[in-house]
Amino acid sequence: CPLYRIMSSSPLSKKRRLSGSETTGSHCSSNSVRSELSHIPTNGMAKNGNEAEIDEGLYSRQLYVLGHDAMKRMQSSNVLISGLRGLGVEIAKNVILGGVKSVTLHDQGSAEWRDLSSQFYLREEDLGRNRAEVSQPRLAELNSYVPVTAYTGALTEEYLTEFQVVILTDSNLEEQLRLGDLCHSKGIKLIIADTRGLFGQLFCDFGEEMIVYDTNGEQPLSAMISMITKDSQGLVTCLDEARHGFETGDYVTFTEVQGMTELNGCQPIEIKVLGPYTFSICDTSSFSEYIRGGIVSQVKMPKKIAFKSLSASMAEPEFVLTDFAKFDRPGQLHVGFQALHAFEKKHKRQPKPWNQSDADELVSIANDVNANQAGSAKVEQLDEELLKKLTYVAAGDLAPLNAFIGGLAAQEVMKACTGKFMPIRQWLYFDAIECLPETEGALLTEEDCAPRNCRYDGQISVFGCKLQDELAKQRYFLVGAGAIGCELLKNFAMMGLACGDGEVIVTDMDTIEKSNLNRQFLFRPWDVTKMKSETAASAVKQMNPSIRITGHQNRVGPDTEKIYDDEFFEGLHGVANALDNVDARMYMDRRCVYYRKPLLESGTLGTKGNVQVVIPFLTESYSSSQDPPEKSIPICTLKNFPNAIEHTLQWARDEFEGLFKQPAENAMQYLTDPKFMERTLKLPGAQPLEVLEAVYRSLVTDRPSSRKDCVAWARNHWQVQYSNNIRQLLHNFPPDQLTSSGAPFWSGPKRCPHPLEFSTSNELHMDYIMAAANLFAQTYGLAGSTDRAAVIRLLQDVKVPVFTPKSGVKIHVSDQELQNANASVDDSRLEELKSLLPTPDVSSEFKLFPVDFEKDDDSNFHMDFIVAASNLRAENYDIPPADRHKSKLIAGKIIPAIATTTAAVVGLVCLELLKIVQGHRRLESYKNGFMNLALPFFAFSEPIAAPRHKYYENEWTLWDRFEVKGVQPNGEEMTLRQFLDYFKNEHKLEITMLSQGVSMLYSFFMPAAKLKERLDLPMTEIVTKVSKKKLGKHVRALVFELCCNDETDEDVEVPYVRYTIH
Repeated sequence: CPLYRIMSSSPLSKKRRLSGSETTGSHCSSNSVRSELSHIPTNGMAKNGNEAEIDEGLYSRQLYVLGHDAMKRMQSSNVLISGLRGLGVEIAKNVILGGVKSVTLHDQGSAEWRDLSSQFYLREEDLGRNRAEVSQPRLAELNSYVPVTAYTGALTEEYLTEFQVVILTDSNLEEQLRLGDLCHSKGIKLIIADTRGLFGQLFCDFGEEMIVYDTNGEQPLSAMISMITKDSQGLVTCLDEARHGFETGDYVTFTEVQGMTELNGCQPIEIKVLGPYTFSICDTSSFSEYIRGGIVSQVKMPKKIAFKSLSASMAEPEFVLTDFAKFDRPGQLHVGFQALHAFEKKHKRQPKPWNQSDADELVSIANDVNANQAGSAKVEQLDEELLKKLTYVAAGDLAPLNAFIGGLAAQEVMKACTGKFMPIRQWLYFDAIECLPETEGALLTEEDCAPRNCRYDGQISVFGCKLQDELAKQRYFLVGAGAIGCELLKNFAMMGLACGDGEVIVTDMDTIEKSNLNRQFLFRPWDVTKMKSETAASAVKQMNPSIRITGHQNRVGPDTEKIYDDEFFEGLHGVANALDNVDARMYMDRRCVYYRKPLLESGTLGTKGNVQVVIPFLTESYSSSQDPPEKSIPICTLKNFPNAIEHTLQWARDEFEGLFKQPAENAMQYLTDPKFMERTLKLPGAQPLEVLEAVYRSLVTDRPSSRKDCVAWARNHWQVQYSNNIRQLLHNFPPDQLTSSGAPFWSGPKRCPHPLEFSTSNELHMDYIMAAANLFAQTYGLAGSTDRAAVIRLLQDVKVPVFTPKSGVKIHVSDQELQNANASVDDSRLEELKSLLPTPDVSSEFKLFPVDFEKDDDSNFHMDFIVAASNLRAENYDIPPADRHKSKLIAGKIIPAIATTTAAVVGLVCLELLKIVQGHRRLESYKNGFMNLALPFFAFSEPIAAPRHKYYENEWTLWDRFEVKGVQPNGEEMTLRQFLDYFKNEHKLEITMLSQGVSMLYSFFMPAAKLKERLDLPMTEIVTKVSKKKLGKHVRALVFELCCNDETDEDVEVPYVRYTIH
């Protein structure tokens, strides 16, 4: 399921001050006294339980994944996490960021060396101290709404009844079974999570009556209806604009049906899908005749699920597959993990890393375990090689695996608390043995993997010390320090990447804002407004002081190629992307292909995530596969025929740009840029007239001199948009208008509008006036006003001209018609405008201030305007309105995001990193991954090999190129003539076209005079001449693209040319 372009989750941040009320205080106590959990912290922030208001500023992106109801349910759950090694701390971090009622950390063990390879809140000076007590203050800082306490006592029945969810991460099988039966009988939801080196295990028991309110996390679908039959199973046909997307077994309800009104607002009906546009419903034979119209909407129905207890599920396990290529793995590992517990019980220790006799013993224990299985857990044939590998690495503790299993486990905690998304039923096993050395039989030795009493012991026990030395030398470029960036840096520090002679360079031009804190876990409330890259760099230095890391604030792109130049890229071992847009991803992909560096690519969208690995000379690149473009809304739909809130929100966004940004920008350019007029008049069609009319309005007719003028402008603009334009539309197309075929004009996707009457007592009308008047004042540098009463008084005196619809006004019904109607430009009006516009120098002291849309500041009137403008238009067309939260998602194009997905995705990225650093060369060793934690669904596939091309007998891929040295032995640079000859003689290729970037340097159809003048010029001179740009000093080589013919005059595809000049 290669849903490869999932955006990462950090929209651009703007600098913003935090109000005083948002300071945070840590409110935590050590060895827990349960009653303390209800106390209100000193800062008054954490009101938990039902009366809690959800802090939308903090939880914004997560709310778009879970919704308000699920968040409220989460805020009434007390969670216990037992075992604070690497896996426990990962789960705790994600759950605390998520915002449950309270978290208790339980651990009776002390920090030891092997914990430091993945427990990011333990430091070397903490060795010997209790893991829960040391971690508690550091975890508590993550979210001031969630009280975090440490508990070091025993897990008794009485103690556990305080909790809704219990997670065990570091417990033996006896303890698991004892607590499993206890939790099952008491209705406490239980999760068991465990990682052993490259192997992971997850188990869920959410009781016998778990209710899931939303099984997939997708938005409910809706479709417009064209016909419903009267039948024992009524047949519903939808408009053929788009497929309905329903599945058999879905439930739906109806609105706005004319004729068969019995269906409107009916109880949810189960459907049976018959085709992409049709489905059947209940018996409609006794209903009224269907006339027209109607909208069918999917209804999410709660689903009840029963879980077996741990003891029952051990014998009859149900597995969630993580990798379809490892179909039999879960059954094998189910036995293997039991054998590990038995081994540890017998020897009071873990198997020694890469120890042969321990491995043999574990295999024989596994055979006994398997022989004693009564139920479906028994496997026919044990995979002894697999079980040996499990034993070899069982003592290991790897940050990437803990991140993956920890992300999944934390999402299961959220499912347990909320009933949002489908839980794992009930076992999930995962392994990443492809990370081990590729050569079969190249076993690591016990000496290589013996503990060194250093912070990487947990990783050395899996991979040996040679890999540790390699990791320390790596130079990596991390692009982005948002959600994915923070997780990558934490894993890099734990794994020891760049902790010797290497370096991590992280760049991000963003500052930290409050909504980042919910998942970009290296940042704290007091970091808001600081730079992300520097803050993240200093935070990971706390986790591992030996990491060498440098923060930059540069955007990657052509503008920064003098910083990230040949020397920079050639010194790198690889690049990791942590970006939030496709353009920057494509750019970094091109750079990595050119410099032949591995690229680790990943992204998330809510509960969906993906990982793609790009390996030089082996795989295709990120840009090799492309997503279909996003559907855009037709202009005529936006202008005259909206039928969904998305249409009115896009219209409101366009209004915002067209009222408060574009006019001010154009007017300022007119006043300050002498070439503005010349450029404008060259624009196509009616654009010159439109631009100059807008400039004239900004500088002359609409220019306000006081707050009163701004209110009058807003009131009149309201009248035009919500009354006059609608009346004109209805004058052209009356409600009972018929089309040429006799069908009603206003039907199907065209909703018939009605004009609105302005009233100062209507809240929405006043919201609009307040926002529009303030924003309009802002563009002229005038003071605004938030005093509604004062604005209402000003409105009494505003004169609103009487409007009469005109005949002969053309309104386009389709985009096709719009394109065909070539607007005749009124030249006389253009000339008149040129004379009417004030001369630029007169107004030199006058300034306008364009407004840039910023969705996350609630005091700036931007979202106020969007919500009011959109909902007023929705009222015109009888479209159900959207609240501020939903409007912000759609108009702000926000990417929903949650910490759990990010953690899991980045865990997978870092497993690929381990393969790259070891120099794995087999395609099948690498894994591209896709997941959707809501379903839960996982898919791994080997990367697609780089496609092969051929000219003559030469095979090549996107990683190959022609290397041409521009400077010849005599010190002279090659001319175009010599370049063309070189290809003819050396490669038997006749160049027909030659370009560099967007500049055409040579073509076979070039005018003879031009060709003659170019043939004997040096190549770089032609480049600067055609592109009209000087070559920067940092440029060592140029890239030329070729079109060639072979000796038979056939067109052949060939690689690009790297033309070296220095």
